[in-house]
Amino acid sequence: MPVEMHSGCFGCISRKQRFGFRNVRFLKHLHANEFGKLRSPEPCQDRWPSAVDSGGRLYCYCAMRYRMCASQHGSNPSQSSVTSIHNIQYLRGLAACAVVCFHVSEQFGGPFAVGAAGVDVFFVISGFIMWVTTAGKPAVPWRFMARRITRIVPLYWIVTLLTAAGILIRPQFFYGHVLSLPNFVGSLFFLPVLQGDALHPVVIQGWTLCYEMMFYLVFTLVLFLGERWRLGVLIGALAAIVGLHFVLPAGYAYAYAFSDPVVLEFAAGVIVGRLWRQGARIPLGAALTMVGAGFLLLAVGPLFHADVPRALRWGIPATLIVAGAVFAERARPFRPLALPGFLGDASYSIYLWHVLAAVAATGIVLRIGIPATLQPTVIVVVTIAFSAVLYLLVEKPLVRLLHSPRAKGAAKARHAAAARVASGQS
Repeated sequence: MPVEMHSGCFGCISRKQRFGFRNVRFLKHLHANEFGKLRSPEPCQDRWPSAVDSGGRLYCYCAMRYRMCASQHGSNPSQSSVTSIHNIQYLRGLAACAVVCFHVSEQFGGPFAVGAAGVDVFFVISGFIMWVTTAGKPAVPWRFMARRITRIVPLYWIVTLLTAAGILIRPQFFYGHVLSLPNFVGSLFFLPVLQGDALHPVVIQGWTLCYEMMFYLVFTLVLFLGERWRLGVLIGALAAIVGLHFVLPAGYAYAYAFSDPVVLEFAAGVIVGRLWRQGARIPLGAALTMVGAGFLLLAVGPLFHADVPRALRWGIPATLIVAGAVFAERARPFRPLALPGFLGDASYSIYLWHVLAAVAATGIVLRIGIPATLQPTVIVVVTIAFSAVLYLLVEKPLVRLLHSPRAKGAAKARHAAAARVASGQS
């Protein structure tokens, strides 16, 4: 295979660690087997040796991370597919831990109400990720929705079943939970009972998943359109849903709940994702200022009037934080950190399991007689640790099973068989 060695790669390397490769096949093996999931579209400021194969693919060694990127020879780096943005992972972990702190603080009458804004960060991140991972790719709507369902539903059902069992066995430990047959069945299908105007599933923090699934449904429908139409239609559809919130007459309780302005946080994430995919850049200082402003707005949130909509009080700061974080990483890539990255990977488990884990942690803390002043901190730490262990024991194997090549092949075979049957009946 002809190999051209030149400088000017999409990676970086310190002068002490600089070295070249004799065979591009070795680089392919290294990228595919060691760090193949990490990609980056941002060009490096340094110019170090790299290898370009006959297909125009550029391979380089980077001391901070391994990357496989589109080369300068004809491919636009802003259109590269990105599967890992470290700051997004860190924010996911931070948001999940903030929600844990909020619920434990609420249990002890503490002042950390702002921790609930972790949900708003999740919503913005969700919009960002859905756009970034689908833009510029062939649209397969049914596959997108199937992957979302297999990613979200199985673990949610497991936690819902265990929470229902816990309520039946020890109802005094689950204050504020509502368990009835209609709510149990409705919770499984993201249509729980309403308390006031709010969704109230068996897993009380599962109300956010109801909005997530609605967003995934709208996003799936938009994928049937040509790519040039998707952004406008998606933003317009989400805005129209929120518009219903202000014009619906009394009696449309579920429509009123699902049209809450918090839905606009998904749209904000989509817009940030669109800018990111287009290769937009913000100076590092400006990006960090956005992050700082977002956290500052969250900190002063209690000073706002209680009637200020959540989408303004917490949605705007969440958008600033997410946008600032992703553009800061683009402005200056960095070496990933293991623990924050792991918490990001485990964030869904931490979020879903934390109420059950906190119940168990509270029982342990009370049994061993930890001083009252230390109890909230200990419960938070034990809850996060226990939920992270459950990520390793439950969620990770479950995702590996459902998203394995064998499972994907079986799904494709079923779809092909269904298509043949449909064509035979027509």
